[in-house]
Amino acid sequence: MFEIAVILVTYNNASTLKKCLHSLSRVLTDFHSQLLLIDNKSTDTTPDILNECIRRKQLSFDAVELILNADNKGYTSAVNQGLEKSRGEYILFLNPDIYFADTPFPTLIKYLSENKQVGVIAPQLRHLNGAIQPSCRTFPRKRDVLYEVFGLSRVFKTSSVFNRWKMGSFDHKMSRDVHQPQGAFLLTRKMVIQSVGVLDNRFPMFFSDVDWCYRVWRAGWTIRFCAGVFVYHGLGTSVRQKKSQMMISSHRSFVDYFEKYDSSPRDRLYTLGISALLLVITPVRLFFSAIKTSGIS
Repeated sequence: MFEIAVILVTYNNASTLKKCLHSLSRVLTDFHSQLLLIDNKSTDTTPDILNECIRRKQLSFDAVELILNADNKGYTSAVNQGLEKSRGEYILFLNPDIYFADTPFPTLIKYLSENKQVGVIAPQLRHLNGAIQPSCRTFPRKRDVLYEVFGLSRVFKTSSVFNRWKMGSFDHKMSRDVHQPQGAFLLTRKMVIQSVGVLDNRFPMFFSDVDWCYRVWRAGWTIRFCAGVFVYHGLGTSVRQKKSQMMISSHRSFVDYFEKYDSSPRDRLYTLGISALLLVITPVRLFFSAIKTSGIS
């Protein structure tokens, strides 16, 4: 059994991966750690970087296991591959665009050891320029989709009503219990995985972290955001490579999330309405995203 098992899924992350791995290796030198690297059929030099780091023993982890998938299984399935092989008292879900300046682990693990009701903990995220990155959300409601689509969440950015989902009134400068920190860095206990299970494969890329946190919360665990420590986050380097596909996948998973917890015909009717709205708005969002990407104003 290791103190910490790190699960890191990669897909064409050559531009960020080496920095992530070396900074992670440096801040975990005082911990008995296991690193599980799962690559989803990268077509850039990501597999070469992974193999080189392992072959040259450039990393300080006590155990490293590399899984090179023959095809892209999606983020969620890849994480679950790592969970099957994880042997840590604590398990870290980590994105390959996270960088460490200082180590957050003594503070986070100390908090978990002293607060047995806390099942998941996450640090403050920061942009590469040092600015605080909003990273916590409440569990979404169907009305939150309406506030997003019709722009009310952007007009009333700090509203606890119209921007409740993205917690626009929270400045992320203080520690507090939350519903769902961003899945880029989630530290949990092995017993939480044993209690609520692995990620749900019906969400291949998006909302698997939302759904999993919701299951953790429903099982009676507390989820903690810790502003006392931070990591840098490069914000979705894998997602930006296929932005259109990812947007469509995100909308589909939004609907799947609601459908999973619908418990009445009325619930299902509302979800059908949300599905229709997202179906209409998706081409519009794709159009403006393409304009933005091309630099046309």
